[in-house]
Amino acid sequence: QVQLVESGGGMVQTGGSLRLSCAASGFTYINYFTNYIMNWYRQAPGKQREMVALVFGAGGTNYADSVKGRFTISRDNAVNTVFLQMNSLKPEDTAVYYCNADNPISRRQYWGQGTQVTVSS
Repeated sequence: QVQLVESGGGMVQTGGSLRLSCAASGFTYINYFTNYIMNWYRQAPGKQREMVALVFGAGGTNYADSVKGRFTISRDNAVNTVFLQMNSLKPEDTAVYYCNADNPISRRQYWGQGTQVTVSS
């Protein structure tokens, strides 16, 4: 069973930076970390959960328009961890951020418990 644990959330002022981490575990010799597209989602109060950024097993990335140029997603396959570097934070980035692992072949998805990011104006 794949498990995801996020860390790194907190409160910052507008323009500040945070780095989120997502440690993944539970992989096997046939179900390994690089099989998974790793995603960061976020959900603000009263809003739907939205995809923020994703990184493929080989390192290709994609971003929501709202965070392009400010956020950078990366993964370290040696330690089964994905990161989200968030710069130039804005109050509208305030949300609970969730790590997601998506296996497009088995169609299995796993979620972390979320970490709160609050950006004050």
